[in-house]
Formats: sequence, C-alpha cells, structure tokens
Amino acid sequence: MPKSVFDHEYPFLTRHELLSFEEITRIARLFVEHGVEKIRITGGEPLLRRNIERLIEMLVPLGVELTLTTNGALLPKKARALRDAGLHRVTVSLDSLDDRVFRAMNDVDFPVAKVLEGIAAAAEAGLGPVKVNMVVKRGTNDHDIVAMARHFKGSGQIVRFIEFMDVGSSNGWRMDDVVPSAEVVRRIDAEMPLQAVDPNYDGEVAERWRFRDGSGEIGVISSVTQAFCGTCTRVRLSTEGKLYTCLFATEGHDLRSLMRSGRSDAELSAVIAAIWQARGDRYSEIRTAETAKARKIEMSYIGG
Repeated sequence: MPKSVFDHEYPFLTRHELLSFEEITRIARLFVEHGVEKIRITGGEPLLRRNIERLIEMLVPLGVELTLTTNGALLPKKARALRDAGLHRVTVSLDSLDDRVFRAMNDVDFPVAKVLEGIAAAAEAGLGPVKVNMVVKRGTNDHDIVAMARHFKGSGQIVRFIEFMDVGSSNGWRMDDVVPSAEVVRRIDAEMPLQAVDPNYDGEVAERWRFRDGSGEIGVISSVTQAFCGTCTRVRLSTEGKLYTCLFATEGHDLRSLMRSGRSDAELSAVIAAIWQARGDRYSEIRTAETAKARKIEMSYIGG
C-alpha cells in the first residue's frame, strides 16, 4: 500500500462498511459447509485489525486450518496471542535481507531486523513452520535469491520465491522483470543442491524443493511462467464483503448486501455455489502485455 496513494488524506472505509467478525464467521461457515478446508487471513496488514485474535477464536470451531499472512512487524507483540487464540501458522512477506532494497520494494518504515524478529517470535510461539514469501523482481532483488535461501536453510522455516506478477494496476509490471522459477531453482541448486518434492495436497500453488543434505526446503510459485489456473481452488473475500474468484479479478460479488438485507443461510449458500460453479477464471493462462495493462483489483485489497 504505497504511501503516495494511501496517505493521511486517503478516504479509507468506515467501520460500518467493513464486515464484522460475526459476518466474516458466518460466510466462512457457509464455505466450510461447501468443502473449504483452509482459511487464510490476509490484508493489507491483518494485524492492524483491532482484536484480530477474537476473529481467530470465532473461526476455530469451524475445524479448518487457520493461517495468516503478515508483513511480520507486529509479530513480536502478537505471535503468542495469535497462537493462544487458535491460529495454526503464519506466512511472512520478506522480499530482501538488505534494508535498502526491502524498504524500496515495500515502502515501509521498519527494518528487515524487525521482520526477522517477528519470524523468530512466530516460530517460538508454535506458529511454524513459518513460510517466508519473497517476490522476485529482476534487477531489483534477484541478487538476494541465494542469500535468502542460505539464511533460512536449516532454520525450519520455508522460503517461497514468487514470480513478480501483474497484480492490480500500480506495480509497474513488465514481463522483462519476471525471474522464472526455473531460474530461481537453478541458481540455488548451483550453490546448495536441491531435489524435487511431491506437493502436500492437490492444488498446492507452490512447487516444493528439498535441500539434498536434509536441511529444509524451499518453494517456488510460478503463476506467470507455469500458470495453474486449472487447479486453482482459492476464493477471496474482501474486508467489505465482496467475493473474488481470482487474484486478477476486475470486480467482485457483493455478499455484504445480501447478508444485511436479511437473506437466510440457505439463500447465501446457494449464491456462493452459483458463483463458484460459473467460475471461468484463467487470467494467468491468457496473460499478454495488453491484458496486463487492464485495471484489476489491488492485492492490498483482496490479499495474496
């Protein structure tokens, strides 16, 4: 969320426009009844939401895996409370170990050391293995690929290298900036030999690689060079109650209005089923330089 856009004058949503925890839990329950087995809380930065631990407590009875993606800055203070509330794991975004590169890519006012402290706090609290997401952009942070893998090798945490994607319309995406996952694997393998590992489950977006010396693993996410639209099982709910069936969507389906107009669970469930059954998203399979220019929902709005 670049400060040049989201400054003190930006018209953020009012509290009433946001889904309440009760509304989020209600929709989550309906999705679980449709077979959803994993719920991820994202952002923006989800740890800025007041009493986020209470939401986790409310989701626990649904009996699914609960994870959260964060920039890590608040984890030193929050990790223990999150685990006590019932959160299972966290994913932390960290695009470089170099402060200058990290701040330039993320427009934040805290150092890499704060993120590393958060990762350590999460692991100590039992929120591991922590997954560390590094978006790789050629000429910006790709020189840190091997250093990142080496830093977390043997730590018990898992670094996932993500191809630079044309999410939203404000990150200046160009195909020339993409470092293919195959190249990432080659670079690491040349220094620390790797071997391929089977996926944990059908539809897993990360391709897994294990260090041959048994000291851990990495993952690569290749939505640009190896599109996985055909096996995608994800759907996203925005903080104001819109449902998006693709990370690259241009518009969502308004569930908040349906809930607040008094629709029953059965009616909401039928709408959710109809939206998913009509889903035909395959943006990553048909991506071109022209489609990349289309205005899309920002990742900071619907999460990664």
